[in-house]
Amino acid sequence: MKICILSRNKKLYSTQRLVEVAEASGHEIVVIDYLSCYMNIISSRNDIHMEGAEIKDIDALIPRIGAKRTFYGTAIVRQFELMGVFSINTSIAITRSRDKLRSLQLMAKEDIGMPITGFAHSPDDTNDLIKLVGGAPLVIKLLEGTQGVGVVLAETKKAAQSVIQAFRGLNANIIVQEYIKESSGEDIRWIVVGDRVVDSIKRQAEPGEFRSNLHRGGKATSVKISKDERALAVKAAKVMGLKLAGVDMLRSERGPLIMEVNSSPGLEGIEKATGVDIASKVIEYIEKEAVHAKRKKRYHG
Repeated sequence: MKICILSRNKKLYSTQRLVEVAEASGHEIVVIDYLSCYMNIISSRNDIHMEGAEIKDIDALIPRIGAKRTFYGTAIVRQFELMGVFSINTSIAITRSRDKLRSLQLMAKEDIGMPITGFAHSPDDTNDLIKLVGGAPLVIKLLEGTQGVGVVLAETKKAAQSVIQAFRGLNANIIVQEYIKESSGEDIRWIVVGDRVVDSIKRQAEPGEFRSNLHRGGKATSVKISKDERALAVKAAKVMGLKLAGVDMLRSERGPLIMEVNSSPGLEGIEKATGVDIASKVIEYIEKEAVHAKRKKRYHG
């Protein structure tokens, strides 16, 4: 099987691990910088080119699309889909999960527990917006932020008003969420492959920091999760349409609350903390599903 990883950096841990496992399993694997790709879009044929040559004979795709390049990256994924290539995460699923507001609305529709979230456009609504999420302390998030960037804890109403005003002055889209005090700077990251949780870690923020992201200095350790938590992670990934997902959850007094569903979860933190070979589970899933998709295409075609 010829597998393509769409990644801007061949040296990233996650990309290297997937290449290593795929090659050990006897597959041909190529890493392509999706920003170097360009497309020919015509009614009779869909193709993708890079450096003057057409990219051909790809059987399966692993998109590792950066948050800031979602629009172009998903356009390339969509073009591969039009060419009949199996993608572990579809273009629409990636787009859906990257839109924080849309993903929260979709999960709310399916009655998935989440922190109370507010969204507004007019500065005249600021005080009522703060009240809707239970008042200060509260969390303010840039909708376009990733890895903890653009996430602010406002400990007082006045601080919340100032931060919201500052973000709006920059024409930034934000959401306001209740602060789950009992989580104490701790969250759970699940990795979902297909329809099951393959492993999980607890991420603990540094002292004085409420953001537990590993990029912000958070520490990862192995953690046991309940059957209900496991089912919730799978459900959240399914709502997004993702077959490879990192699902972030807070443990609260009213039960588990989903924070975010990530379409390109990093493998380094969880593999090193748990010793579980996540990359192999990704490749095994692709082996099974890509063959199934190919047979289905032949049957219907």
